[in-house]
Amino acid sequence: MPAEKSRIPGFYKLSVAERREEVARLAGLTEQDVAALASHGELDEVAADRMIENVIGTMSLPVGVATNFVIDGKPYLIPFCVEESSIVAAASNMAKRCLKNGGFKTNNDNPVMIAQIQILDIEDLDEATESILTAKYELMAMCNSLPSTMIKLGGGCKDIEVRRIDTISGPMLIVHLLVDTRDAMGANAVNTMAELVTGKIEEITNGRVHLRILSNLATHRLAKVEAIFTPEELSDDGSRENGAKIIKGILEAHHFAMSDPYRASTHNKGIMNAISAIALACGQDWRAIEAGCHAWAAVDTGKYTSMTRWHRNDDGNLVGSIETPMAVGIVGGASKVHPAARANLSILGVESAQELAGIMAAAGIAQNLGAMRALATNGIQAGHMKLHARNMAVSAGAVGEEVETVANIVNAQIGPVTQQLVKETLEKIRQG
Repeated sequence: MPAEKSRIPGFYKLSVAERREEVARLAGLTEQDVAALASHGELDEVAADRMIENVIGTMSLPVGVATNFVIDGKPYLIPFCVEESSIVAAASNMAKRCLKNGGFKTNNDNPVMIAQIQILDIEDLDEATESILTAKYELMAMCNSLPSTMIKLGGGCKDIEVRRIDTISGPMLIVHLLVDTRDAMGANAVNTMAELVTGKIEEITNGRVHLRILSNLATHRLAKVEAIFTPEELSDDGSRENGAKIIKGILEAHHFAMSDPYRASTHNKGIMNAISAIALACGQDWRAIEAGCHAWAAVDTGKYTSMTRWHRNDDGNLVGSIETPMAVGIVGGASKVHPAARANLSILGVESAQELAGIMAAAGIAQNLGAMRALATNGIQAGHMKLHARNMAVSAGAVGEEVETVANIVNAQIGPVTQQLVKETLEKIRQG
């Protein structure tokens, strides 16, 4: 896809079918991919019943495409599955303002997951630690004895660490198996390895193994992304002076989130608006990703803070970065079972889990900047409510062409857009 193809002027003006047709052309989607998207991403009952227990039906959410993204020199159309208005528009807008310096740059870790093994009732913790580390290569060989495509492709257990923690139940030894899961998220693989070495670990430590489970705080699997925004790009009128004022306001908003967990929780929710929406669109375990990202935001200092970092460089440009756990996969799981997830991965055209992780982190930066820029200028509600007006019209009972008519009227008025205003506007239209 040529670089300019991530930018589709007037895309929002097209009908849903026309947008789908355009994305299919640009991304080279198959007829099956297009059909999966056109069918609202619904699973048939047989497929749904295989995925979870006690199935009674399925539920749809909108899938929108964020445009304008260039990541590591490659253009992307990025599918977001989310119910909240303004998210896709904000991410696309900020991506468009990040092109002068080449877009987003990634530098991700290898896809290494952690399996934790909890050992209790140990008489000598130091001796047990030494025994585990002495047997490290034997334990790794046991892990890698599993018949696995992941191991054939160069993955598998790469190292073992031992941690001592003090708890209400007493001291514990925690063994970490560090497993390169390649293009899989890896939960099943690491859990299987942890269970496989349980007996040997009990034998060499004279302890009792209790929990054997992966950690969603994937600190060895960080997605790292940076982007540079010029004052001119961030300005609405293209002036450096106006852009510099906006950058100052953005940094003041960021410093608020860095210092106050009450602000940071909302600040980071905005980042996850993008990360989780892409995860959901692509069949990822978005709850695991959420847990890891939020935990990582408190690990360094012990205080919950911003997931992103922003500063002004010597050229007066705004520099944003994120470094956060990103356990994703493009083989196995819902990403291969759900037809819409497969179609969305085809839109992205990703070739590795690390590439997907970088895309999600880049979108997180864009979303974060979009929110901070709105807060630092016109306030978050101005743009959000303008896009939300159609939903409010439907809630008030508008149907067909009434929806756009009501939305256009209330958005043209001065002052806040409220549900009562929308209701009264609909009544006036119907009264003629």
